[in-house]
Amino acid sequence: METLEGGELCFPQLLNSSCRKPVRLRFEATLLYILLSSVSLLTVALNLLVIISISHYRQLHTPTNLLLLSLAVSDFLMGLLMPGEIMLMGGCWFLGDLMCALYYTVIFIVNSASVGNMLLISVDRHVAICDPLRYSARLTRTRVQICICLCWLCSVFYSCVLLKDQLRWPDRYNSCHGECVVIVDHIAGAVDLAVTFFGPVTVIVVLYMRVFVVAVSQARAMRVALGRSETVTAKKSERKAARTLGIVVAVFLICFFPYFTSSLTGQDTVTSASSAAFDIWLLYCNSCLNPVIYAFFYPWFRKTIKLIVTLQILQPDSCKANIL
Repeated sequence: METLEGGELCFPQLLNSSCRKPVRLRFEATLLYILLSSVSLLTVALNLLVIISISHYRQLHTPTNLLLLSLAVSDFLMGLLMPGEIMLMGGCWFLGDLMCALYYTVIFIVNSASVGNMLLISVDRHVAICDPLRYSARLTRTRVQICICLCWLCSVFYSCVLLKDQLRWPDRYNSCHGECVVIVDHIAGAVDLAVTFFGPVTVIVVLYMRVFVVAVSQARAMRVALGRSETVTAKKSERKAARTLGIVVAVFLICFFPYFTSSLTGQDTVTSASSAAFDIWLLYCNSCLNPVIYAFFYPWFRKTIKLIVTLQILQPDSCKANIL
């Protein structure tokens, strides 16, 4: 529970125009900061491990892993931005109105890039499972690198257009000094809802459903070919494919849906420390969970973690180590 009445002023020298800090119980505030700081550190650490692993070891320089690397970079940057949100939880923004606008613009860019990377990964998995014979020819490293660059460029362009008014007049929505607020009107919110939620969700679900159907049919074909003795193994493969699909879609929906609730009801989307803290932190949690979903399913990642933690990565020619 928090209230602004009786709270300390963010800028005591501006008595009549300064925002007030929310009043919280000391235990509640301490627990909140510990929790949010832990999420930030975990997000940075997990994604940094993915970045180091894929960048260092040559065996991991594949088109699929380049997409995982791009996703890890976007989520790593999101983790670095989390301390700004922790500062906003204190009720005061001390870096000025322009930095507030730039801060949220960067968040929009990184978040859009993360969604774009997830979309590219779903396309990659669809081609790999549904058209394996032509996978190497269709998804070369050069084409994947071009797609990644386009993803980031589109994210920058889209976010700057979406928040252009905020960048022109950084303090237009602030009611007092020390406030950092971003408002996306209902029209722009509807566009954002389609571009960064419904569109990607639809494509991801359709592609992964096709992957699941193909995986199940392949497992059944193997079961028929190998006999009844392989029935249990085949069913385990089917369950694993279904579980992975469910996790990917469910986590994305859970983390993104609350933020777009206002757009669904036709209201303006307000992003501030007080009104949207829960929604924003759910988006941050998605960046923390992405390396778990997309990387921890790979045995090579567990092996590279061991090599990094034990400092074997510092040995000469460690980049040529047999990881796969």
